[in-house]
Amino acid sequence: MSVIKLMFITNRADIAEIAENAGVDRIFIDLESLGKAERQGGLDTVMSDHKIEDVKTVKAVLKKAELLVRINPVHDAKDGIISTEEEIDKVIENGADIIMLPYYKTLEEVKRFIGAVHGRVKTMLLIETAEAVDILDDTLKLNAINEYHIGINDLSLSLNKKHMFELLADGTVESITKKLKKAGAFYGFGGIASIGRGDIPAERIILEHYRLGSKMAILSRSFCNVSKMSDIDLIRQKFDSGVNLIRYFEGTIVDTTDFEGNRAEIKKIVKELTDRL
Repeated sequence: MSVIKLMFITNRADIAEIAENAGVDRIFIDLESLGKAERQGGLDTVMSDHKIEDVKTVKAVLKKAELLVRINPVHDAKDGIISTEEEIDKVIENGADIIMLPYYKTLEEVKRFIGAVHGRVKTMLLIETAEAVDILDDTLKLNAINEYHIGINDLSLSLNKKHMFELLADGTVESITKKLKKAGAFYGFGGIASIGRGDIPAERIILEHYRLGSKMAILSRSFCNVSKMSDIDLIRQKFDSGVNLIRYFEGTIVDTTDFEGNRAEIKKIVKELTDRL
């Protein structure tokens, strides 16, 4: 079984180096800001302060990890904000290896994104709206997107769920991944915490990734919240031990692992979580 590509969101070159040396596969710069505060108002989420200039700074320190950049949703130039096409050009010029398009709702937006990238780097779609799910079949037929990631936080909001992990319990994520797998797509979903941590323990989430054929996940804020840590050596230790524990756990997963039993336990935990809300 192949291991999951681990991604970590940061615009700090020192943290990117630490994450890469610990075995993180992708450093994730998050430029998305347009409309995000309105969508996630009141939730325990962090609004990114990443800038296009950070792409070049972080790229300069990476030796093997890929650099993934999430841009803004498709938009035109207005009030000092550059257009999607200009944003993509700048991101590529500064060294992005993969560009992620978030919060799309129409096939026209996807086509505009594809045209703007024009095959210069890898493309990834972030499936996080009900509309994106509805057009998935048509999107796959374009045969022009390299990777897909399911953003369970925003998608749960779009589908009026109480908790983002309801999408694992009710079969939504499984339904999407079945289509992606059938199309031969490379895909992942959500994030994972440190082993032994999380509303649903990271071990159970990792097993669900393997059951569904997912190949990538974001290391969540709870894995290492660098914004609340000042000791760089402690951060390094956190990354080294955290990634090692994830890889060790992955090494225990075999074909005979009780994936269905794990799925049943996830459904039970999700019910307990939503009952408390």
